[in-house]
Amino acid sequence: MTSLPAISEVPTLSTEARAAILDTLFEPCPQLHTLSVSLLHERSFDSYDALIAAVGEQLSALYDSRLESDTRWLDAILVAHPRLGDKKVDSEQSRREQAQLNQTAGADDDAAEKLASLNRAYEEKFPGLRYVVFVNGRSRPVIMEDMQRRIDRGDLAQEKVDGIKAMCDIASDRAKKLGG
Repeated sequence: MTSLPAISEVPTLSTEARAAILDTLFEPCPQLHTLSVSLLHERSFDSYDALIAAVGEQLSALYDSRLESDTRWLDAILVAHPRLGDKKVDSEQSRREQAQLNQTAGADDDAAEKLASLNRAYEEKFPGLRYVVFVNGRSRPVIMEDMQRRIDRGDLAQEKVDGIKAMCDIASDRAKKLGG
């Protein structure tokens, strides 16, 4: 999707078009479709930021739930984001963001291996999750320092809160870039 439809049109769009909006703003994820596609039909929003905030509220409700099924559902949504530095990235938006990270880093083999090592360490520390962060022009070394700090912190609950916030920040940035 190279641009977003007018926010006023969203409730009238087909299920597939509403799912495509979620895929563009967040990442392609069947669990997010199930959670949020109907929200985009049932409610009108004044802005894409308001839509993103409403999805964020749904994600936070999953986080707050004591049901194991909700925990698994949230984890599946959080892991929809690709690993930083991955060569194979499905989402067009993520490919652009990853390319920007590589440009700010001067992508060399040592830095790429260190990032891959940090990804592995993160996923060992937090099984079933993936490190999600809003890059926002920060360099690869700064991002890797943040990743190491979060690994050292070792707080699974905070990782999920941070992941939800990062997803919404990323979605908001994407909406602005796409004219939403």
